[in-house]
Amino acid sequence: MKKIINDPEHVVDQMLNGMERAYSHIVERVPNTDVIVRKNPKNNRVGLVSGGGSGHEPAHAGYVGKGMLSAAANGSVFTSPTPDQILEAIKQADEGAGVFLIIKNYSGDVMNFEMAQEMAEMEDIAVASVIVDDDIAVEDSLYTQGRRGVAGTVLVHKILGYYAEKGVSLDELKNIADQLIPNIKTLGIALTGTTTPEGGKESFHLEDDQIEYGVGIHGEPGYQTESLRPSKEMAQELVEKLLSELDVQTDEQLAVLVNGMGGTPLMELYVFTNDIALLLDDDDKTVKYWKVGNYMTSIEMQGLSLTILKLQDKEWLQALNAPVETIGW
Repeated sequence: MKKIINDPEHVVDQMLNGMERAYSHIVERVPNTDVIVRKNPKNNRVGLVSGGGSGHEPAHAGYVGKGMLSAAANGSVFTSPTPDQILEAIKQADEGAGVFLIIKNYSGDVMNFEMAQEMAEMEDIAVASVIVDDDIAVEDSLYTQGRRGVAGTVLVHKILGYYAEKGVSLDELKNIADQLIPNIKTLGIALTGTTTPEGGKESFHLEDDQIEYGVGIHGEPGYQTESLRPSKEMAQELVEKLLSELDVQTDEQLAVLVNGMGGTPLMELYVFTNDIALLLDDDDKTVKYWKVGNYMTSIEMQGLSLTILKLQDKEWLQALNAPVETIGW
């Protein structure tokens, strides 16, 4: 294992310190916690909180800032933050109008965020939440009952952040989130496994000529291992499954996120994006928004995921295009 680190046990602590140093005009770290909060003034709007295990950077702390998250709770690598850490993030995000939690569908995340929500409500903080389960690869996985929450979570951060910035109520934000989640679907491909700093070995192994369809962001297995194929053939596999799952009609508009898993060069992400665009053109699908880059990673995994959002509400496009001040967007 070769990584630019010091002690594996202190990776998250030192990462968060570095983030705060480099972007002190946007975020700050709450002392004696692994919580990152935004620095713009509070103004009695709904606070937005997300989080999860580290190793997915820029998710989740990279989306803290004006127009997106109010705070993010960061766990150890691939490990949910504790309820106490999440509670601190809720307190920091509270501006008096309630706090909304965006939770990825992993057993540890769901349990700890829901426990923190109950603790916050005992302190008279109004809290609502949504669970993101955009991954269509498998129904149940190593850490999940039901479908996993993956890169589509970032689009949820962006769109709900727009509405929170507008000043909608907690109940309104919950209604928007419930409409949004069913319209976001994701599917991923891995070319390699990933190596955690403390584990020191690959989460799973693929031969040089193998790929894994449907891999999770913690290195969980997918639905199929195959020989490496050209980008356009892999793109076709993902596009067909996602369009079928979303039941996209010709007159509906789409947003597309091509997300790198951390170790894939931008050159390859853009090649894949071109293949996706050609396929959608041939199928008479209208894409109104594109986003390409590393947004929900799995440390250094080589691979990518494709997220398609059906723009059921035309204001969602406006939300995606709205300016923000964050590290990662």
